[in-house]
Amino acid sequence: MTPEQLKRYARQIRLPEVGTEGQQRLLDSRVLIVGLGGLGSPAAMYLAATGVGTLVLSDFDQVESSNLQRQIIHRETDIGELKASSAKRTLREINAECKTLVRDWQLDESELHREIAAADLVLDCTDNFESRFLLNRLAMTERTPLVSGAAIRLEGQIMTSLPDGPCYQCVYPESLENEETCAMEGILAPVVGLIGCLQAVQAIRVLTGHEETLRGVLMLFDANLMEWQRIRIPARSDCPVCGTSQR
Repeated sequence: MTPEQLKRYARQIRLPEVGTEGQQRLLDSRVLIVGLGGLGSPAAMYLAATGVGTLVLSDFDQVESSNLQRQIIHRETDIGELKASSAKRTLREINAECKTLVRDWQLDESELHREIAAADLVLDCTDNFESRFLLNRLAMTERTPLVSGAAIRLEGQIMTSLPDGPCYQCVYPESLENEETCAMEGILAPVVGLIGCLQAVQAIRVLTGHEETLRGVLMLFDANLMEWQRIRIPARSDCPVCGTSQR
């Protein structure tokens, strides 16, 4: 690290859980963020500030006025712009040394597979089960750690899936009907921001070598009661993604 980097990240380096070795691992890391909305906004901003060397930003949507209530990486002047491009500009203002690569079209499965294979970690910041299942399957195939977040109304959840499981699909069946959306049900902005921040925390824990503390842990947050619930998820031998029959 350069003297300027040592100064910039001094507060993190001071932590025994990070140190100079952990900070160097962050600087050398490549993280794929799929979705630059309410979850991806704070996650991307904190990962850039923390010193992750390369962030790949995948989102093909445009910024709308209704996004600004919770998608804090975007500004009023960004309305109508592609979210990935808007996010890149904000991240450059936070940390110009962080390399940001924009993927502002809808990646097909083969493209997504290549991006996941090239990444050290993937953040699932999407808002639908179809995308979450696909990301989970490809990440487990490539043995790439995946941090999945979700939030709706006053509720949020987060889980990190590691090679050999348990994975996201150990928790949820693939055939889900009547999927709820924030557009339908609403969302309190700080709740989705909190989950996005925790995605960044868990990503940093994995990238600095502390991933085993997160294996098989699903965390649920209820802002109405201000309560957290921590659930231990067992690996499913019959899981179609990470089960023993798939190895």
